[in-house]
Amino acid sequence: MNPDAREYEYAIECKPDFAFLTVQIPAGQTLKVEASAMATMGTNLVMKAKMKGGLSRFLTGESLFINEFTAQNGPGEIGIAPGSPGDLEHVHLNNETIFLQSSAFVAATPGVQTDSKWQGFKGFFSGESLFLIRCSGVGDLWFNTYGAMIEVDVTQDYIVDTGYIVAFTEGLQYEVGMLGGLRTSFLSSEGLVCRFSGQGKVWIQTRQVPAFAWWTLPFRPQKNNG
Repeated sequence: MNPDAREYEYAIECKPDFAFLTVQIPAGQTLKVEASAMATMGTNLVMKAKMKGGLSRFLTGESLFINEFTAQNGPGEIGIAPGSPGDLEHVHLNNETIFLQSSAFVAATPGVQTDSKWQGFKGFFSGESLFLIRCSGVGDLWFNTYGAMIEVDVTQDYIVDTGYIVAFTEGLQYEVGMLGGLRTSFLSSEGLVCRFSGQGKVWIQTRQVPAFAWWTLPFRPQKNNG
């Protein structure tokens, strides 16, 4: 997995807070992009919408919606703005696999296959589940975070709250469970964690949406029923 290798030319601007991705799509080639993330595009790009995961996963909110942009009659440029404010990373897969959290996928070249799969179970306290996107094959892959991104080299056991996981490599084994027992999780307000073991890489984000929502709770207007 080489972050410096690339199939398509690209540029990432406005790092690390509000990253914006620009990709040059060669003539006759296609780029797979997260739905609703296209901000700008050349007039010769043609879009086709697809859904990964099937109808059953769509009904449970576990499908991945992807728009395919194809450059016709010459190369084309596309500007991509991920939905969450945060950082953005690129890796080049060479017959390798990386797992992304459900909201992390931004874009990929055609040689990268994406497959949505659900792991674990929904956290009783945190409302979180480990819904993963399996990305494998050969080509460019871009993914993003909510907040800044930290790349961690794992060489032994490592524990991450599921809400902070962005991505991890296939060589790692993982188990999803509660930190401590049921009573400990209730008293501490902690939810599910992922226990990694083996050797590989984990990308984590420095913020998560539920924690931010709880932080803003005291500042929300209160309805007066008097």
